[in-house]
Amino acid sequence: MVSYNYFVSREGDEGADMMTNDFAGLEAAQEQAIQKARKRVIESIGKNMDLYGITQSTGLLYGLMFFQDKPMNLDEMGQAMEMSKTSMSTGIRTLVDLNMVNKVWEKGSRKDLYEVERDWHQTFADFFVLKWRKAVELNLMALRRSKAELDKLAESGGSEALHALIGGDLEKIRQAIDYYLWLDRVIDLMESGEIFKHVPKEEPSS
Repeated sequence: MVSYNYFVSREGDEGADMMTNDFAGLEAAQEQAIQKARKRVIESIGKNMDLYGITQSTGLLYGLMFFQDKPMNLDEMGQAMEMSKTSMSTGIRTLVDLNMVNKVWEKGSRKDLYEVERDWHQTFADFFVLKWRKAVELNLMALRRSKAELDKLAESGGSEALHALIGGDLEKIRQAIDYYLWLDRVIDLMESGEIFKHVPKEEPSS
């Protein structure tokens, strides 16, 4: 189970110190209020990341990084989350593969650094394209192969009952193909960014 100690200041902890530098000069009650608000968001992100096929611990890591104003390395993540560097490496690799986190370079640093992709619209579009493009290709391949086999069977003759059965299946397959061709166009809109012309991004809210 992931520790939530990264929401609490811990003297002498490099990872925790990094998390709390933003609170320098604030009163204890003010820091507590901000930490409470952040904790709620981080926990919500962690719980809902399963929609992306991401574990809760990796979702919590993403939520933690979301509130950071500078890149983090694996050691800092591990200390803040109280988890092993190996676990952090696995989680970060997942987030990078999904284009939710970017690997960045910082002068003078010998460690790999990572930061959250701030454009959530693009993050969703990238994820949608990544997951659905493959699904569309595989399903269209299967549907077209089955359609060809049924067309060949229909051409070979047979009873009215056989042709009725084949006809019904072919109609269902054609409808499925039409759907996946439509979905493929939606994916193209996502990949090209054209989707945002049809559904514009919201203006920054206060």
